[in-house]
Amino acid sequence: MKKLTVSEMNRMNIRQFKESKKTPLIIVLDHIRSLYNVGSIFRTADAMRLEGIYLCGITATPPNTEIHKTALGAEDSVEWKYFNHTMDAVDYLHSNGYTVMSVEQCKGSTMLNDFTPEEGRKYAFVFGNEVKGVDQNIVNASDGCLEIPQLGTKHSMNVSVTAGMAIWHFVSKSYLQ
Repeated sequence: MKKLTVSEMNRMNIRQFKESKKTPLIIVLDHIRSLYNVGSIFRTADAMRLEGIYLCGITATPPNTEIHKTALGAEDSVEWKYFNHTMDAVDYLHSNGYTVMSVEQCKGSTMLNDFTPEEGRKYAFVFGNEVKGVDQNIVNASDGCLEIPQLGTKHSMNVSVTAGMAIWHFVSKSYLQ
């Protein structure tokens, strides 16, 4: 086997990306502290051609050197909006027909491996602060919660890893069947 060169990967440019059909998923970042996590999530959103990212509260916005270090330019291709309050983002999504799912450990949550997106439905996944998780008020306003099963001693994973897993699951269940 030979690794592909960048030119052999035949990736689209930013203009083509912006004009392309998007995966019907928006990521909501609820008070994410680490700019490297934000950049990593931008890069994953680009890779899976998501509709966009909503940055809320203390979550930093582009342009930003630390975001760029991990986004590697994805902050230029992926559409994003900023909301002072995460609840405003959730309300906006609901008013535009999105099903909002918090990715959090909750009573009655759906395990990610048991979740299959409904065809024709638009979704938003909310990811919470690295220490406190998704705010309870946001969980209450969500249409449901998704939980990633864990087998070890820790009760959580890094938010950018969690986002990558949830995004990949969504895309794999929606487009790769």
